Amino acid sequence: MIVKQELVKKLKGYFDLNIYETKVWLALLSKGISSAGEIAELSGVPRSRTYDVLESLEKRGFVIQKLGKPVKYIAVKPKMVIEKMKNVTTQSAEEKIKTLSNLKDTTEYKELEELHKTGVEPIKNHELSTSIKGRSNLYVQIKSVMDSAEKSVHIISSGYELLSKQKMFKDAFTKLKKRKIDVKVMVSDDEVEAKKLTKKFGVEIRSKPINSRFVIADQTELIFTIKPTNVHEDFDYGVWINSPFFINSLVYMFELAWKN
Repeated sequence: MIVKQELVKKLKGYFDLNIYETKVWLALLSKGISSAGEIAELSGVPRSRTYDVLESLEKRGFVIQKLGKPVKYIAVKPKMVIEKMKNVTTQSAEEKIKTLSNLKDTTEYKELEELHKTGVEPIKNHELSTSIKGRSNLYVQIKSVMDSAEKSVHIISSGYELLSKQKMFKDAFTKLKKRKIDVKVMVSDDEVEAKKLTKKFGVEIRSKPINSRFVIADQTELIFTIKPTNVHEDFDYGVWINSPFFINSLVYMFELAWKN
């Protein structure tokens, strides 16, 4: 059986199989039902390995062993394999989410928090500058900075960015309002869009012709991005700074723009 290597490579990735498993499954699909010897000959996989590979595929639902002698194997329809993999993946993800959700109630999590606290507190006594690569990492840190705010949060962004991470920002703004934190947001969009965003997010959002992206918490912590939102998320890049001297100057200019 001649199979394009590119197909083997792609299917290997899609179905999380190794090379031998992929070749054996393809060989069996082309025949429908075959013995281990026939599959080995057809796939090019060593016969000594074929039995192990078939056993692995059977456990994962790719093949079925036919009763009787000689032992033969039947290929499961690709559609059925995909459905089973979807169910298994969903179940695994739900279990993982449940485990992570319950993690905060464990003593291990409290130890992690304590370790982080003792490690971060000495650092925050000095000016800190750290780079953050990747949009997902940026948003994780932005959320963390907003959640830790005790007095104020200043944000300059765009309607596109706020809406693209609507749940994160909306949840953060709701929590900040409940804690009576002063939240001020400016976007580069027009007045009409700013009013729509104000209504959607429940905080005052003003229109200002400032093309920038940053978040400031308590006038001491700043995360600003180097690139606009239209770059690929993997190439998004930001800097996290803890420097009250520098950040107070930025907040002063923010407040001037806010009142103007």
